Amino acid sequence: MTDNFRDFTGGLESPATHLVETSPSDTGDLPVTSRALNVGTAGTLRVTTIGGTTATVYIAAGIPFPVRVTRIWQTGTTATGIVVMY
Repeated sequence: MTDNFRDFTGGLESPATHLVETSPSDTGDLPVTSRALNVGTAGTLRVTTIGGTTATVYIAAGIPFPVRVTRIWQTGTTATGIVVMY
C-alpha cells in the first residue's frame, strides 16, 4: 500500500492514526490520551480532560468529537460503542 503522507509529521490537527474501543471506568484512566472520541450510540460521556477538568458532554453518534481526555467515567455516561481516537 502506498502512503502518500508517510514523510509528513502528524500534529493535533492531523487525522487520528489509532482507534481503540474502550469501556468507561470510574477507577482507571485510559491507556493513552485521546485526540478525539466517537460513539456508536449517541449520549452523554462524563470525561476528565488532559487539563484536569471533569464534565459531562453530549456526543452524537458517528461524528468524531475533538477532545483530549484521560478518563471516561462509567457514572454519568450513557453513550455506547465508545472509540478513543489518537
